[in-house]
Amino acid sequence: MATLFFRRPRAEAESDPRTAIIDIGSNSIRLVVYQGPARLPAILFNEKVMAGLGRGVGATGAIEPNALKIARMALARFAAVAREMEVEQVRTVATAAVRDASNGGELLADARALGLTVELLSGEQEATIAGLGVISAIPDADGIVGDLGGGSLELVRIRNGAVGARASFPLGVLRLAALKADGPRRFDRVVGKMIAASGWEGVGKGLPLYLVGGSWRALARLDMHQVGYPLPIIHQYEMTPMAVARLGRTLSHVAKGKLRAIPNLSSARIPTLRDAGALLSVLLRHLDARTTVTSAFGLREGLLYGALDDETRALDPLIEAARDEGRRLGRFAEHGDLLDTWIAPLFADEAATLQRLRHAACLLADVGWRANPEFRAERGVEIALHGNWVAIDAAGRAQVAQALFTSLGGGLTSPPPIPDLTGAPEMRRAMGWGLAMRLGQRLSGGLAGPLQRSRIDDDGQAIVLTLSGADRALYSEAVERRHKALAALLGRGAVVRG
Repeated sequence: MATLFFRRPRAEAESDPRTAIIDIGSNSIRLVVYQGPARLPAILFNEKVMAGLGRGVGATGAIEPNALKIARMALARFAAVAREMEVEQVRTVATAAVRDASNGGELLADARALGLTVELLSGEQEATIAGLGVISAIPDADGIVGDLGGGSLELVRIRNGAVGARASFPLGVLRLAALKADGPRRFDRVVGKMIAASGWEGVGKGLPLYLVGGSWRALARLDMHQVGYPLPIIHQYEMTPMAVARLGRTLSHVAKGKLRAIPNLSSARIPTLRDAGALLSVLLRHLDARTTVTSAFGLREGLLYGALDDETRALDPLIEAARDEGRRLGRFAEHGDLLDTWIAPLFADEAATLQRLRHAACLLADVGWRANPEFRAERGVEIALHGNWVAIDAAGRAQVAQALFTSLGGGLTSPPPIPDLTGAPEMRRAMGWGLAMRLGQRLSGGLAGPLQRSRIDDDGQAIVLTLSGADRALYSEAVERRHKALAALLGRGAVVRG
């Protein structure tokens, strides 16, 4: 692994190290600095420069002089920023444009002069790492990863947390305009011939195609805008082949000015949208994939995930991230895990998929305490819906949001857009989680001891709270009120036993 090291004060480095990745892509160059739990560190800093290194490679075989100049300036800045941020470890990688260009070595030499050692990834390595990135964010993913960069397209079969067959094609978005110059039928034949010759024809039958890459993510943003999707989160957003075809028709006539007015749609990606959509339509047909699923994670996250040991990889990224968020924003570091264990007997029949959502909600149960009391419930909803979570879909986010809204005093209503993202039974279940969390927090004051010494159960007739000895004094009028509210929602009586 090629790395650049910057020394930080020993105590700080050991407690909260920072790592970074510089990704020299065919379209953009990006620096991302990470800090936090190894399984899913938070993004501390993220900056990209649209250098367009691959723009002239297909025609001339070389990176254009102006693109090299932009890239040199970006690398110099990124190396300086990493030093100033006292990043301990920087990993720098380059992909198709630098790999294929006759003058790619010039940029590698410039990087070395800055103290950066660049790993020049092969097409197969690029495909493998992109596959690992999707697995990192969607551990149960089963399908084909399509990673569309500026210089190449990688296809990867992923299943059971592992990368299988993979291939790289010279179909980067910066090369597609030349391939389309002879018309859509010729384009379809050329792409189809590549897919067939590599043995990928029809291999995606009945499977999702996981979309990686800025141009395909921009397509998803456009579709979200068109359909009025109520959540501004792109990760795990689905588009059917029909939706992709509709996007193609839209892009054939819509003015670029209208596209620039769409919120969160990168203006730098607008010139590539039509070509990216055309390739996606052809690819879906030749792979015979049933739908697309957008992944916010790709190459950079795959690099992080690939460096982990097996034990760390096996950790649930949603739970790890929620625990870290709860630790940073809450009052008592251990409270969320204890709260989940305490309320679990009330929901013993829930499937594992629901148990992990409930656990995430408990880990986030205290995130609103610093907010204005009139805004705490809304703060919980905001964090659940808009947090940088992975391994959770929109319906799951909505259930966690409902639990936090109820737990933080929002009651048994469902603020928008929760009802648009999940069903009434799911919202009611999450309200139960919220009321149980609310009871546990009031009883314990957020402390460990009362939760460890007490117990709550559902005996089929009543929600039974067991308190012993001096802990009976904890059962105040406020606790009783929350106990009865939970029991009423669950259709039970409320009983206290010593």
